[in-house]
Amino acid sequence: FPDISVEDLQKAIESKKVAIIDVNGPNSYKKGHIPGAIDFSSAQKDLGQLLPKEKNTLVVAYCGGPQCKAYLRGAKAASKLGYSNVRHLSAGISGWKEAGQKVAKK
Repeated sequence: FPDISVEDLQKAIESKKVAIIDVNGPNSYKKGHIPGAIDFSSAQKDLGQLLPKEKNTLVVAYCGGPQCKAYLRGAKAASKLGYSNVRHLSAGISGWKEAGQKVAKK
């Protein structure tokens, strides 16, 4: 899956043209996730209803950071549902925080 930068993801969030999938697990999700991100571990079965109806919507999956491959579960799930514009935030939540971006806590 092609990479997306923190800056480009931030722009997509501001324009409200992105669906974000957090694949870090429920504990990490509660501690802090990208605002608006779906907690993949609790939403796996309902992902089709939670993602936008438009299959060409930008969908971004992420996990812990550059070495983490867990994002693939979310990216592949979106791809299987027919989403054609799936990207990977390789920086992960660690890179998002390092870039000074806000996190949401639940």
